[in-house]
Amino acid sequence: MNAAKIGRKTIWLINSIVDTTVLVIILLLTVIGCYAIWDSHQVYQSASSARYQIYKPTAENGGKSFAQLQIINPDVFAWLTVYGTHIDYPVVQGTNNMQYVNANAEGRYSLSGAIFLDVNNSRDFSDFPSLIYGHHMEKHAMFGEIGRFAEKSYFDAREYGMLYYDGQDYGLEFFAFVHADAYDAAVFRTKITQREARQAYLDMIFETAIHTRGIQVTADDRIVLLSTCSDSSTNGRDILVGRITEETYDDHFKGNEKNNDDNALSADGLPGLWMQIPPWGKVLIAALMLILLLIIKKNEKHILKNEKRSRKGDE
Repeated sequence: MNAAKIGRKTIWLINSIVDTTVLVIILLLTVIGCYAIWDSHQVYQSASSARYQIYKPTAENGGKSFAQLQIINPDVFAWLTVYGTHIDYPVVQGTNNMQYVNANAEGRYSLSGAIFLDVNNSRDFSDFPSLIYGHHMEKHAMFGEIGRFAEKSYFDAREYGMLYYDGQDYGLEFFAFVHADAYDAAVFRTKITQREARQAYLDMIFETAIHTRGIQVTADDRIVLLSTCSDSSTNGRDILVGRITEETYDDHFKGNEKNNDDNALSADGLPGLWMQIPPWGKVLIAALMLILLLIIKKNEKHILKNEKRSRKGDE
């Protein structure tokens, strides 16, 4: 009887260890999954243009709020807006082109980085061309929508933007969308001084562009390239090309944000953690909780069964 009792207790102990181990693993996976979702949500929330809107220079505030951001980070010097998108960010320039790959416009560490001007360009956008970089992110954050200009209808519908610097608004007129290799020195150039070289550069842009707009662009214009990583090829870059104008343009998309996307992040109410979980994730969590309850019930039955056996053995 003693040997049988010891055997039963040993089996019960092994079952308990296995059940506990499975339970711990399930709980760890659930915690890790929830943290990953939360962490991803935090990254996209910090990258949303909505978080910077309090700093955006407007005619009403005369740039005072923008000046406050410059006090926080003196590397901030401009503001970029592409109408009909969520690209509405301050622009920074660091001491090298890696500084703001993992730092935001406030100068704090951030995986989403910031929108930044090439270190070799002048802050008055007098160069030909000026290169502005930003991460390609989902949920329309940073330069995540640049790639959508590969769609002709999207490109055709979004012609204008705004560039603020030196206390003044300037217009942006986008005339080309280009796909290039990240190491293409012919595209990623700065400070092209000779007029002939500028014209050759413009000719190359128009010849290699996926889409162009029928506007007259000359070697005397100031042009800007908005560059981000591309999904379509290794080391690929999607580039939206525009010229800077003294004339500013009306934002016909203003007040009609649904044209951008219904899934946009907004300052009024960023969705909670549960809302950020995709349907399959919610089903997975529910299944894990069900398994957890079954394991708990199973352990309770084991305990009651062994207690009964122990009492019978004592009798």
